[in-house]
Amino acid sequence: MSDSIRYLGLVDDDDIAIDTAALELAALDHPDVELGPYGETIEAIEERLSMGADEDTNEAHAAALSRVIGEEFGFSGDHDTYDDPDNADLIRVIDRRLGLPVSLSILYVGAARRMGWEAYALNSPGHVLVRIGGDAEPVLADPFDGGAIVGVSRLAEVLAPALAPGVAVAPRHLQPMSNRAVLTRLLLNQATRAESGGDTGRALELFDRITTIAPDNGQAWWDQARLALAIGEAGLARQSLTAILEITRDPSVRSRVSKVLGKIGSV
Repeated sequence: MSDSIRYLGLVDDDDIAIDTAALELAALDHPDVELGPYGETIEAIEERLSMGADEDTNEAHAAALSRVIGEEFGFSGDHDTYDDPDNADLIRVIDRRLGLPVSLSILYVGAARRMGWEAYALNSPGHVLVRIGGDAEPVLADPFDGGAIVGVSRLAEVLAPALAPGVAVAPRHLQPMSNRAVLTRLLLNQATRAESGGDTGRALELFDRITTIAPDNGQAWWDQARLALAIGEAGLARQSLTAILEITRDPSVRSRVSKVLGKIGSV
């Protein structure tokens, strides 16, 4: 694990610059790539936005983000090769101008915050959206659709594939994610695809990154232990399970982990 991202697990969540952090995570897979030009792209987006939105309103801010990021810089969702791992790698997203909802949301949220605008990536099921503004009259935008404004009918259409039949969109589907949660969701996209493709080693590497930046994420430690056991890495599994015991007091979780540790010890 590179020390370059270790600080992300130590600093306050609000101190994480989400776009910079996503580039640092991507850089782990591109050790020979200079990040300077990618930072310059982010700065260029900020410079274009600084030329002014039409008004100082959430609607105007959302429109400016769509115009600059979606139209001028040409970022959009990858509809044709959605599952391509490049779509969750911010370096490749900037290279290709294509990405997943979560990776594109990082560009939108990062740019908005650099302008001093309030913005969040939402924990919407199956399709990350961006909220521009606070609780008072926020605007929802879809980075995957070039930053298009998402109204009530469009919201139901976008989230319907991830919701059970008959389940309506509710406030719980539109909760803001912390910076670590966004980065975790980005890495989890890569990890689940690696595992489904049979590349357990790659999946383990990605879960190691998740537990490094989000050390309180018990599910990530559990998945890391599960994968470690699958390839016979009992020592790593033990370490991961022990980490869970250090972060939770939940009796049921502790009992489950202790049972697995006992089985590993008897092997």
